[in-house]
Amino acid sequence: MVELETFLGIDYPTLWYLVVGLLFSGYAILEGFDYGAGAWHLFLKKDLSRRIAINAIGPLWDANQVWLIIGGGALFAGFPVMYATMLSAMYIPFMLFLVLLVLRSSAIKFRSSEEMIWWRKTWDIIYFISNTLIAFLLGVVLGNVLQGFEIGENFSYKGGIFFAFLSPYAIMVGFTTLSIFMTQGAIFLLLKTEGRLYARLTFLLKKGMIFFIISFAVTSLYTLVFLPGVTDKFKENPVFFILPILAFLAVANVPRLVSKKKYANALVFSSLTMAFLLMLVAFQLYPVLLPSTIDPKFSVTIYNAASSQKSLGIMLTIVLIGAPLLAGYFLFLYKTFHGKVKLDDTSY
Repeated sequence: MVELETFLGIDYPTLWYLVVGLLFSGYAILEGFDYGAGAWHLFLKKDLSRRIAINAIGPLWDANQVWLIIGGGALFAGFPVMYATMLSAMYIPFMLFLVLLVLRSSAIKFRSSEEMIWWRKTWDIIYFISNTLIAFLLGVVLGNVLQGFEIGENFSYKGGIFFAFLSPYAIMVGFTTLSIFMTQGAIFLLLKTEGRLYARLTFLLKKGMIFFIISFAVTSLYTLVFLPGVTDKFKENPVFFILPILAFLAVANVPRLVSKKKYANALVFSSLTMAFLLMLVAFQLYPVLLPSTIDPKFSVTIYNAASSQKSLGIMLTIVLIGAPLLAGYFLFLYKTFHGKVKLDDTSY
């Protein structure tokens, strides 16, 4: 058996599990309001309102995708077996995801390049559909991970390809993810807009929160009733019951802060909601990355999927150097582009 290297008393695979989780959490939180803002796009009736909404994320959306690139690279570098098995099982949603990312980027860049009404409406529809489906597919993938995959010997995927990923539970998680992104997006747009658009978004945010609370409640109930062993680890380690309690408090605090029009604080707590929910998922799965529904012994774990100890050690050193630089970059970015959106000659 290979002796595991440790840092601060934690073995390298566990540390890399935390690093990958942190990167994808950052992606969900920061790109979440981008996708959520786009999912409201067709609910904004005027061309000016749509331009302002796109410009609200204009300086940020491509920078936020850095988290996806780094997260995907970290997953491939740290857990190549998991990366390969995951892509085999989720080939269709990931291919759709990439196509939708291209369409979304194209819509942002091309929408205002021509004055024709049909041109702008076409890109508006593409922008709305791509953002909505990306958010939904991210939730679908997460739902499949929670349910598990038909993984056999040698980490080979034995399940279906085309529509196997669209199970009822995965669809529920997909709608829950879409709803929390839309709530996050509406709150963010309220911080960036004023006037009639601000009033319109206030109305839409209330609808978004209702959508989230209903979908979250239904998905949570289904998880507790139909996913076997979902509470086992919490019973073994009662101290971790603090995670669902904190998640519930964060969820409850968002509508309270919205009612007081404290949108900056509401954005913080909607972000914390996502963070706590992802922490719940990480704790429930650990040390498993991809559960096998055929036999638990075929599951992909952080230990049988990890790169060599030396590779993990080198990459963790790179993380320690790069993390402060990444944090500094995003602090500068968001500080530079804070405040209300103003349209000018450089706007989309």
